[in-house]
Amino acid sequence: MATNVEIATRRVASTNPATGELLRELDCASDAEVHAAVARAHSAQPAWAALSVEERIRILRKFQRLLHENKTEVATLITQEAGKPYVEALLTEVLVVLDAARFLIDNAFAFLREQPVPHGSVAMKAKKGRILREPYGVIAIISPWNYPLSIPAVDALAAVITGNAVVLKPSEFTSLIALKLASLLHTAGVPKEVFQVVVGDGATGAALLNSEVDKLIFTGSVPTGKRIAQAAAARLLPVVLELGGKDPMLVLDDADLDVASSAAVWGAFVNAGQACLSVERCYVHQSLYEKFLDACVAKAQKLRVGNGMDPQTDIGPMIHGRQLRIVETQVEEARTQGARVLAGGARLPELGPHFYAPTVLADVTHKMHIMREETFGPVLPVAPFSGDAEAIRLANDSEFGLAASIWTRDKKRGEAIARQIDAGTVMVNDVISCFGISEAPHGGFKASGIGRSHGQFGLEEMVRVKYLDTDRLPRMKKLWWYGYGEKLTHQMEAFVDLQFAHRIGDRLRATLKSAGVLKSRKL
Repeated sequence: MATNVEIATRRVASTNPATGELLRELDCASDAEVHAAVARAHSAQPAWAALSVEERIRILRKFQRLLHENKTEVATLITQEAGKPYVEALLTEVLVVLDAARFLIDNAFAFLREQPVPHGSVAMKAKKGRILREPYGVIAIISPWNYPLSIPAVDALAAVITGNAVVLKPSEFTSLIALKLASLLHTAGVPKEVFQVVVGDGATGAALLNSEVDKLIFTGSVPTGKRIAQAAAARLLPVVLELGGKDPMLVLDDADLDVASSAAVWGAFVNAGQACLSVERCYVHQSLYEKFLDACVAKAQKLRVGNGMDPQTDIGPMIHGRQLRIVETQVEEARTQGARVLAGGARLPELGPHFYAPTVLADVTHKMHIMREETFGPVLPVAPFSGDAEAIRLANDSEFGLAASIWTRDKKRGEAIARQIDAGTVMVNDVISCFGISEAPHGGFKASGIGRSHGQFGLEEMVRVKYLDTDRLPRMKKLWWYGYGEKLTHQMEAFVDLQFAHRIGDRLRATLKSAGVLKSRKL
């Protein structure tokens, strides 16, 4: 007798981390639904790629206009779903995406235009070469919750402008932002099959990884990134992996104390410290150390923690309890191992279950997890150094290499140190804002990942490079074809000397010896 087995549908909940309010529950896409979305994307992508670049730019320009017109609604939704202050949602998300669209509108046509390849070899002068940049096909994007609009949108816009279709799997904590992005793109003219969102949990992401996508872009943790890389390697699926960082800030002995301390406080606490570019390690020259700590503590204690929709709020909640417990564990371990907690260091339960006080730690060491593992919370750990060489050593003593910052009044000194830091981006006298520079590549070294987003390098990740070669003398047999023999051997030796002999006399003699090579018999 047949038995009917009912399979429960998995669901994810979008919840306001500041208030606990349930915003919406959504069904997770099943494996079959994920594979169907990818199949639809494959079917729609050729027609999308066949559109002129000018037409795709026109659609992107309309998307940019729609996002600008709806900036308040979009920023509000980001604050409700991710918790960050409204002004941060506006500046670090909406503004970043608007500018990314601007960059693509300005540069996509030139980037996708055929690029001539000159031939320096005398033997190849009769050829015309060109570089073609063609879309991969279907690009999968698995994006995180901390920047739920700007991270996926920057990659998605670069993918669609270059002729790809996109299937986006957002974090289960911020699905509504992804759906709003899809709505804006569809209204602008991107076909629904060309940009799709599959809502779900980790199993949904695994189904997308195992589907017939042509490339995958993942932003998230190192352990998950490593698992993705291993699975992708089995079928040589190209990937871009942005796996976070433990970004150092170096405050040199000639730094402006007031400016650098303000930068450290903002760099460590923006988005409640939940940014891959956060200041997660701060090293200060011993001559400034105590004064720097005093300044950071005074500024941290003035920050207002609360609901991101309150315009007075500086720091919102953390995204969920699990992330908050990681922060608590690292801070407590540091405390027991000798770190001084100068500010914060505790939950703020009177505000809600996900609030943590902005925390300043002194006298931390590299034996502590808080200086080695990504914290992703509102914590500023500070340690002293005695000289530039020690600062460079400390900055590079990490498995991560995403970004770093150097603070000094001496530009040349700062840039010289920057060249010795193992990081994908090093900023002198600024922090984090590199992510908002659309022309600048974003990505890191070591455990921080593989590949780049943003700018020219981000566009290159979205295309396959094809070399097209056309011979201008199609009726002529080539010198190197069959018809080998002693005569041809001597002629080709002379032909090589003609091009590369060091002495002019040798080249002239080679010219005479190789003169008959064009008349040599070919099969």
